[in-house]
Amino acid sequence: IMSSSVCHPPLPARMEAFTTRLCLRAVDQYERLLQTHFNKPSSKEQTRLSSHDSMGNKDHRRQKDGSSSGGSSGNGSSSSNSTYSAFRQWRRSTSLGSHSNRSSSAGSRSSNSLTKLPNDPATMRKLEQFPMVLSDTTMPDEDLSLKFLALNALDLTAPASDVLLKNRLKSWFQLSGHPDGFAPAGPGTVWKRRAGGVENTERIVYETLSKEEALRDCIPRYYREVEYKGDTFIELQDLLFGFNDPHVMDIKMGTRTFLESEVSKTTARSDLYEKMIAVDPNAPTQLEHEQHAVTKLRYMQFREEQSSTCSHGFRIEAMKLPGAPPITDLKKIKSHSEVLDIIKQFLGNREDTRQKLLTRLENLRIKIEQSKYFETHEVIGSSIFMIYDSEKVGVWLIDFAKTREVPNGRKLTHRRPWEEGNHEEGLLYGLDNLIFAIEEVRLSL
Repeated sequence: IMSSSVCHPPLPARMEAFTTRLCLRAVDQYERLLQTHFNKPSSKEQTRLSSHDSMGNKDHRRQKDGSSSGGSSGNGSSSSNSTYSAFRQWRRSTSLGSHSNRSSSAGSRSSNSLTKLPNDPATMRKLEQFPMVLSDTTMPDEDLSLKFLALNALDLTAPASDVLLKNRLKSWFQLSGHPDGFAPAGPGTVWKRRAGGVENTERIVYETLSKEEALRDCIPRYYREVEYKGDTFIELQDLLFGFNDPHVMDIKMGTRTFLESEVSKTTARSDLYEKMIAVDPNAPTQLEHEQHAVTKLRYMQFREEQSSTCSHGFRIEAMKLPGAPPITDLKKIKSHSEVLDIIKQFLGNREDTRQKLLTRLENLRIKIEQSKYFETHEVIGSSIFMIYDSEKVGVWLIDFAKTREVPNGRKLTHRRPWEEGNHEEGLLYGLDNLIFAIEEVRLSL
């Protein structure tokens, strides 16, 4: 999701059954954790609990089921009742605390929740290994604390558990982008490393667009921002979850993929000259050859000319076909015929899939054209993500680390040619041409 994506098949039936057993194990260990930290048993009770904990998980569940159905008021029932009573009391205090602090920031809310957990050193050291939720619109504070405790009871690590996600990791892949920028977080979500500067522009964009009903289905669902081992991530919908060995294509949008601020310096640089002649020794002008240097703007424009970015307003970054590894050496696809050939490979002979993709792309174009947000924001380096398998089709706009509000109340068309200062980036120009190209491809029916 710059542009990056991951893929895996749906969980097989055996994996789902395994996950269910894992949840039962979590319940057992979770209850023992609560007994340890919320009860203060006498020495006799401690002896009984130790004996009780030594039982196998199956016998432990059977004993719980028997005491529950029989309504016994013996030691087992008494211990369980006191555990749940203490647990309910803790939940109530957590809920009241969070209710009185709803105006506080998301970071302090997460911190407050953690301070209400058992504070013995061993527990706190384990909890510190788990992610701190900095921004979350989906999970109440008390549930955050419960999630930390449940993870702790299972001795799982985040963002991915080798136990829970073992099968998923075998088939997980990143289509493009920085290789260390993503990690599978759980079934249906991924963690993306923070991009967009200290202010975390991408998180802000996802939060804003998620509030616009018309655009909500055009982007990955945003869940939360978390901090883990010194890094900050945003948790997003895994767009490929549930697809079975799909066709996937990642397309970088726009005629300009750099911010104006990135090319504001006019100093000629020798390192950029070396990069240019490594690609094309004849590209520099005579003056540039004499100076052995080029400006950042000159180099960036030269780089855009090496693909279909300038001519088409998009370039195909990567593609994956069923049963094959990702194809990532597509960035120099430039001519119109080359673009059509790659799209034809992606579509195969599926006319129905072509029509479904076109419908989604046209719908996305309409929503961008009608959006007040896009009217006032340049969207640099974004991508169109297309996917389909034998049953479903998906199209999303992704990657917003370089999205910026334009100054002075300027309104963008996303189609006009770029001139320094007008902030046009060609997003809709590229989307127009992508739609035309998919319509133009001749399929062998």
